[in-house]
Amino acid sequence: MNYSVELGMYPLGSCTMKYNPKVSELIASSDGMRHAHPLQPEETVQGLLSVLHELGEMLSEITGMHRFSLSTAAGAQGEFAGVLMIRKYLREQHLTNKDEILVPDSAHGTNPASAAMGGFKVVKVPSEESGLVSAKAVKELTSESTAGMMFTVPNTLGLFEGEVVEISKAVHDAGGLMYYDGANMNALLGKTRPGDMGFDIVHLNLHKTFATPHGGGGPGAGPVGATKRLAEYLPVPVVSKQKSGYCLDYDLKQTVGRLKGFVGNSAVLLRAYAYIRLLGADGLANVSSLAVLAANYLWRLLDSEAYPVTHGRSLRRKHETVVSVRSGLPGGAMQTAKALLDYGMHAPTVYFPLIVSEALMVEPTESEPVEFLDEYASALNQISRELKEGRLGNVPRNTSVGRVDEVKASHPTTLKVRW
Repeated sequence: MNYSVELGMYPLGSCTMKYNPKVSELIASSDGMRHAHPLQPEETVQGLLSVLHELGEMLSEITGMHRFSLSTAAGAQGEFAGVLMIRKYLREQHLTNKDEILVPDSAHGTNPASAAMGGFKVVKVPSEESGLVSAKAVKELTSESTAGMMFTVPNTLGLFEGEVVEISKAVHDAGGLMYYDGANMNALLGKTRPGDMGFDIVHLNLHKTFATPHGGGGPGAGPVGATKRLAEYLPVPVVSKQKSGYCLDYDLKQTVGRLKGFVGNSAVLLRAYAYIRLLGADGLANVSSLAVLAANYLWRLLDSEAYPVTHGRSLRRKHETVVSVRSGLPGGAMQTAKALLDYGMHAPTVYFPLIVSEALMVEPTESEPVEFLDEYASALNQISRELKEGRLGNVPRNTSVGRVDEVKASHPTTLKVRW
């Protein structure tokens, strides 16, 4: 059964499933937007192109980049575009010996996948007990083969990487480039910028940071930004402003080419534009403040013995909290997640990041009222007691479909996907 993000928490850690304002939906579904066609002459869609150009400028200001390409269709494609930009830049510099990308062990799985798809070897950077990556570890792993590093700040444990500036310098000193995974930018809006941390390339997940729809097989958007040095390598088209008006510009000198048709998913981009304009600079900064407050508030309500944090216990969380389910039973995280369904609540992300055993990854976002946070923590604490006492049983019991066979579901040869 579908679960509505408007009726309850959708606390998928590192996915940031937040409320999508209806005014953005109305703007994106206006007649001018719905009836626009990608093959129309550019002079007939100047309004749309001007809005997209302004969106690119706003994203550049928010992240500290020089220019953005809006065409990439999702965060994963944005990552891949960034890796291709790194590869082409190094080839232009005749640095073909640089074939390694550093990726922290807490990274999203798309990071090593994107690096490998781009033809690079993946070098894993271990996290310390604090849950953070140290500049010392990065320096020890950099070499003449270092092409760059993919880095998520805050990381997937919800912790700000305090040595990020020094890490960026170490990678740059080795002749590599820094790539910012924008999955967790929701925690930093108006507080700091990837460009100020030393990153050369950035991607943003608009659904995570700027409240556009996500999931269900629908369109997404993962714009890619770059510093002035790398702007010519962005995927095309980019929206340019010329004397005659706005246009789709395919003439970047070192572009990695086109990764998606036309300008991108315009309706999704328009929703993000509306969200940014409605909130303004102060409003975006408040988003981050409330997201961080919600994550820490919920964390403090949880039974610390049943749901301890395993890394950086003394550090304040940013947008999300990762706890370990300490029930003494294998599969405790999955049992807890299934039991939440009986409360009419959506489960958080489970078993990620991999460096935390029996992980629950909870991200409440800034749009959840305090009553939802109280109810969610209360349900988790009650479940932990029932799990520990052996009273939980086979959950869920109250849903229209009971416990599914997850092993069977993961094997396509045995899964029937048609009625």
